[in-house]
Amino acid sequence: MIAMITTFHKYKEYLWSIIILLFGVFGILGFSPYNFWPASIISSTILLKIILDSTWKKAAWYTFFWGIGFFGSGLQWIYISLDQFSKMYSFVNILLIVFLVLYLTLFPVLFSILLAITQSHTTIWYTISVAPIFWLTTEYIRGYIFTGFPWLQLGYTQIDGPLKGIAPIFGVEGITFVLILISGLLAVSIKKKQLSSTIISLGMLLLLWPLTWIQWYHLQPQRAVRVSLVQGDIDQHIKWNPNYVEKILQTYINHTLPLLGKTKIVIWPESAIPGNEIDHNKTLKLLDHQFRQHQTNLITGIIGVRCAYNCYHYYNSVIVLGESEPYKYPHYNRYDKHHLVLYSERFPFQKFFNPLLNFIKFPIPLMQKGCYIQPQLTVSYIKMTVSICYEIILGKQIRDNFKPDTDFLLTIANNAWFGNSIGPWQYFQMARMRALELGRPLLCSTNNGITAIINADGSLKAQLPQFTSAVLSDEVIPTTGLTPYAKFRYWLFLGVAIYIVLIFKCKNYV
Repeated sequence: MIAMITTFHKYKEYLWSIIILLFGVFGILGFSPYNFWPASIISSTILLKIILDSTWKKAAWYTFFWGIGFFGSGLQWIYISLDQFSKMYSFVNILLIVFLVLYLTLFPVLFSILLAITQSHTTIWYTISVAPIFWLTTEYIRGYIFTGFPWLQLGYTQIDGPLKGIAPIFGVEGITFVLILISGLLAVSIKKKQLSSTIISLGMLLLLWPLTWIQWYHLQPQRAVRVSLVQGDIDQHIKWNPNYVEKILQTYINHTLPLLGKTKIVIWPESAIPGNEIDHNKTLKLLDHQFRQHQTNLITGIIGVRCAYNCYHYYNSVIVLGESEPYKYPHYNRYDKHHLVLYSERFPFQKFFNPLLNFIKFPIPLMQKGCYIQPQLTVSYIKMTVSICYEIILGKQIRDNFKPDTDFLLTIANNAWFGNSIGPWQYFQMARMRALELGRPLLCSTNNGITAIINADGSLKAQLPQFTSAVLSDEVIPTTGLTPYAKFRYWLFLGVAIYIVLIFKCKNYV
């Protein structure tokens, strides 16, 4: 018996490390496709409880394992694209994912160190009060350093939860702030074995729940427009193969021809036309003429190209066909992707990476960035704030490009890189949050799913099954009015500033 007790104490720290790792994994259940919103609160509560019970070194150690579980299980889908579509060895792909997970884990570790050090100099109540500020600060850094990777922010788990009503006021960051505060109160309740903190946290949930009933926008049914989203379901292995260009184009055209004259706006996904705008100029003019004859517009992804200083520059673009004026390259009514994916669409010091790209056999050219602020896409008198793929998760960029007269949000993507994984579902969950934050319907057009129409409150209006070649058609009603988040862009920072002042004023009394 004594030997067993000695062994337990000897390996107690490793046992706790495994437990905290499992709670990190558990936190992913709050994200799509699982959508168990309490999981994020439970997971962060356990993390905070461990930090409150530890020195800063132990807190960093345990949080490291929580981060490995959280990011390792939440981002394992990235391996699919590396394994299936790069020419690198499997061990290199695994190594890249390991490095990514370790890098992302540094941010919650930094949070835990700051919180543990604060606890050693102040009261537990003060520590819990500043925990949301520390968390948001580290998340902010993660979203911007090295072009940023703000994936798996805890606030997204509440898109169908009781805290979703905060999003139109403070954005997803506001939800994260409150979520960490609630988790901190629950952690204190467990640590001190008292019910008061639990009652306060549950009271916050109940008091904030009615915010979900407020409609910050107004519907404009008289301006309803019929929209059709074409999901081509093109295999990524043939996507950029020149031998399959005609077959791919024919797939989209066959789906689209029956829609001419019956629907006002047809949308094809990211790079639906596999090639650049100059090479397909003749095809684009023919499509434009046919669409214009039937008074239907086509929005499609394509590789845009510009010639400057005797050099071609390529862009991940969205263009519009079928307008009153005939299409002519380069057409002004377009959007060029601004936030390019590092090591996929662009490389740092791109000129020096040509040998590596030749080895990997990259099928598409490296891209140039579009402007941060761009004009809205105007299609059939409907104004759209556009994003391409990864950009939809960048709330600030979408908000900064959003205008009071925006009718719809539009995002197009190609999720075929990630197969039948949880990645596209996480992307879709974040896209829904943009609709909720800004009070506008969102049209989400993808190659193989998830293609959907999202209401202005973030709820699902219509959706196509994944991995099918089909069309989603529906009437979409534009909305007007500004949410507080759209109107007062720095509302959250003002709220946090006031919160900090109150904390310092109350410091001597807690």
